Order: sequence, then structure tokens, then C-alpha cells
Amino acid sequence: MRLVSYRAGDRERLGVLLGERVVAADDLLAGGLATMDELLAGLPGSLARLASAATGADTGAGGLALDQVELLPPVPRPGKVVAIGVNYRSHAVEGGREPPTSPVMFAKFTTALVAHGGEIRWDPALTQAVDAEAELAVVIGRRARRVSVEQALDHVLGYSCLNDVSARDLQYADRQFVRSKSLDTFGPFGPALVTADEIGDPQALAVRGFVNGELRQDGSTAEMIFGVAELIAFCSRSFTLEPGDVIATGTPAGVGWFREPKLLLGDGDEVVVEIERVGRLVNRCRFEAG
Repeated sequence: MRLVSYRAGDRERLGVLLGERVVAADDLLAGGLATMDELLAGLPGSLARLASAATGADTGAGGLALDQVELLPPVPRPGKVVAIGVNYRSHAVEGGREPPTSPVMFAKFTTALVAHGGEIRWDPALTQAVDAEAELAVVIGRRARRVSVEQALDHVLGYSCLNDVSARDLQYADRQFVRSKSLDTFGPFGPALVTADEIGDPQALAVRGFVNGELRQDGSTAEMIFGVAELIAFCSRSFTLEPGDVIATGTPAGVGWFREPKLLLGDGDEVVVEIERVGRLVNRCRFEAG
């Protein structure tokens, strides 16, 4: 299934993508699952019931066209967003770094999240070096604490696209990642959560990043230094992963900061993250006054 969160009037709703139409989950399944929070609270049974209700549903009837709804991030309020740095050998090489021997981890604040179609906004008086990073996002569906690599994928609800937007000048001034990657709107996420059964092997997905239609990043999750299962197991040895938590798994080579000359984002630029079988996340950049 492809699940979306969206706004209908003043209400948040959970929807299922049937073809190019969004059908409210509580229209498919009477008696509940109005929001992603309700789905997460009822896992795994809630997902199984919704999948059964969606099976055989008419893809051409009911609901709304995807371009008619105001999308939210697929998980509007994750408990945490765990981000992984330097997790593709090609990205380590372009930055002149040795590949890490264990995952490089940082937090990305949940207030950075913005939906497909939303704007990436920043004050040019604060940062003048904004860059994009195309990443596979993993959404946890089952509590994970001290799980093995072999068991780790059993804890995945699904996958989505994420853009780990980064203020490089702040990143290097701070000598760590959190502030530079957590500015409001610096976490485009979506458009949909694709359930794990539709993806299969998460280490066999093309990952591409575009700016104004120009291909900037062209990689594969097969190139990850630490795969999805390893990342989940590694995280779970230190802290509990809860349903709805998000792991941003790192980016392949091609980011603007390491180009010569540097290719950084500006007002009006369109940024796209495209992941095979997962989706296409599109956002526009805008300057804002401080």
C-alpha cells in the first residue's frame, strides 16, 4: 500500500493511494484509522485490516485526485528522526573522507519536516550555502530494542523519500550537523509511505536527486556502507525505536557543496528526490526575511 497523510478542511486524515486517487482510510475501513497516529497505535493489526479493505477497491472511483489534496509528511509527528551521515562510499570519497567504520549518527528535529509540494525556506542572512541530499527514509512499524540484523527488517513499516537539506556554512561553523540540518522546512518528506511488502529488498533501489531538472545525484542503495538492517540494529542497541520513528539513511555522491564550482540552492529552485519504487518528492526553494 501507499499511504499518505493530508489535510481536509481543518482535519488531518490518513489516505490510501489507489491509482492516482486518495481515498480516506476511514472510508475504506469503517470504525477508525482516521489518521496516521491511529494506524501506528494499532500496528500490526491496523495495517492488516486496512490492506484487506483496500484489496480490490475501485481505483477509479471515490476519493480525491492526488493533486487536489494538501499533503502532509507521511508521518506528520514522528517521535524522532535519526539521520545517518557519510553512508555512501561515493559521498565519502567526494568529501575527501575515509568511509566510517560505524554509522555516523545525528538527530534531525521533527520541526524541519515539510510535505511534498511544500517550500524549503530560509533567511539568506542566516545561511548562504544551502544544499540538497536525496535519501531513502525508513519508517519504523514495530518497537525495536536490541534487535539483530537478521530481525531488523521485520520492524519496518515502510519507506519514503527524504531530502536532508543542509546549511553547509552552519554545518562547518558548528562542527556538527544538528542545527544546519534542522532549520524549519529543511526536511522534505514524502509524498507517500510505501509499505515494506511493496519494496522487498531496500538495498536494490536507485536514488536520484535533481535541481531544476538537472540530474545531480545518481546512486543506488546497494552502495550504502551500512544497510537498512544494520542501521536499525545499530540504533536499537543504544535507544528504542518506536512506531513512526524515521531513519534517514544517507546520501550518494553529487551534492552541490563538493562540486567545483559549488552548486548551491537559491530562491525559486526546484529540488526533486526520486527513489525507485518509492516515489518522487518535489519542493521549491524560497528566501524569507528574518
